[in-house]
Amino acid sequence: MDTSFGEITIELFEDKAPITVKNFLDYVEAKHYDGLIFHRVIPDFMIQGGGMAPGMVEKETKKPIKNESTNGLSNERGTLAMARTNVPDSATSQFFINVKDNNFLDKARSRDGVGYCVFGRVIKGMDVVDKIKEVPTGQKGVHGDVPVRDVVIKSVKKSS
Repeated sequence: MDTSFGEITIELFEDKAPITVKNFLDYVEAKHYDGLIFHRVIPDFMIQGGGMAPGMVEKETKKPIKNESTNGLSNERGTLAMARTNVPDSATSQFFINVKDNNFLDKARSRDGVGYCVFGRVIKGMDVVDKIKEVPTGQKGVHGDVPVRDVVIKSVKKSS
């Protein structure tokens, strides 16, 4: 993942989250993420992207996928998980990178009993993630925690 702050290398857990990894890679192949922004940044929680273009313009997505939060993976620092609404099976293209251990998002500890599906982890570039989590944020309409300066996902590519 090439961002305006540097590169992030991600390992995907296809064996533990096959539906989610296929969904993510389908978006990668379609170049869906190219030019989008990290639109939600909370320094002691996570950075979220994959759904908004600059100016907080929402990008059209495919149908939601099944939540694979029962895969035994934990929302630890550096892991990628799917963002969703209050509806358990509502994840589409948006993902987040945990910037600290967020075990309360795991199925076993979640308030809603569902949790958030971890499907990958940062294996290189956590320093880039840490730079992104420190960007100043402000309020823009109904969206909170939006960086005041765009943090752009230039491109996401699958390596062999």
